Amino acid sequence: MNSPSSLASARSILFILLACVAAVVAFPSRAAFPDKPLKIVVPFSPGGGTDLIARTMGIAMGQELGQTVIIDNKPGAGTIIGTDAVAKSAPDGYTMVMATVAHVVNPSIQSKLPYSYEKGFAPVMLVGVSPNVLVVRAESPLKSVKDFIAAAKANPGKLTFASQGSGTSAHLAGELFKNLSKTDITHIPYRGAGPAITDLLGGQVDVMFATASAVGPFVESGKLRALAVTTATRSPSPALAKVPTVAESGVPGYAADSWYGLYVPAGTPAPVIARLNAAAKKAVQTEAFRKRVEGEGLVINGGSPAELDKYAKGEEERWRKVVKDNHITNE
Repeated sequence: MNSPSSLASARSILFILLACVAAVVAFPSRAAFPDKPLKIVVPFSPGGGTDLIARTMGIAMGQELGQTVIIDNKPGAGTIIGTDAVAKSAPDGYTMVMATVAHVVNPSIQSKLPYSYEKGFAPVMLVGVSPNVLVVRAESPLKSVKDFIAAAKANPGKLTFASQGSGTSAHLAGELFKNLSKTDITHIPYRGAGPAITDLLGGQVDVMFATASAVGPFVESGKLRALAVTTATRSPSPALAKVPTVAESGVPGYAADSWYGLYVPAGTPAPVIARLNAAAKKAVQTEAFRKRVEGEGLVINGGSPAELDKYAKGEEERWRKVVKDNHITNE
């Protein structure tokens, strides 16, 4: 017959075993992630630079992670719709957002956001930084930045510039240009670079400060003409090396970069973020990715989550001042 002490000991062992099983169920091992398809939300329409970069990365990340990476385009409201969808997703690493400068600018130009910019997301990796390119259609009479400025001053408010949405790098690049060149040009926001470029090619808008990745193929094919790059120095890309900067073309002090960063919802476990970061790093170093983006001016970063966090905070501070000083508002 079992003694009371033996029964108590057996119960203790059983309790410990059950607790261990519960812990394994509640906290799956790192090897279990991912065990289903993942998703990168692109807060723009298909066809733009962010979309192309996300799709190219997604293929390589999927190969590294052993799961399909789906690209989910959720355009609208200056990237807020897609970004909000990610902020409200489960913090399990299966939903990411490919963010751009709009991610850090929206808090400055929007009176209220449906999510917390500071507390709603966790950084995964800064993909890279590239110039915007001031482009016109091939048939445009504008041959240079000086031509553009002269035409804008001769016709205040009549020339238009397209962007992939309010608060995006293209929008800010145009607003900064307006203020530093002392011109009056009208902003026309779209739900992504694809529709904006379509209207630019069709003559519905006059110019666009587009991302290099979005307009690179059109510049190479001769359908669009590059007037200038928006970075402080000329692009290292062979395709853009001969294109002057806006600053050297008559607008001293002008500089406006474009960048791409991968985020997940806040609260995503650190080991999951580390797994995604490792996969993203390998993805941007693949030959397919490098071939796709480096010819269009993207300087690949591929660093740690902390690097993206530091970079984004610096960008938020810089653009907050520009927005305030130049009275840039959401249109």
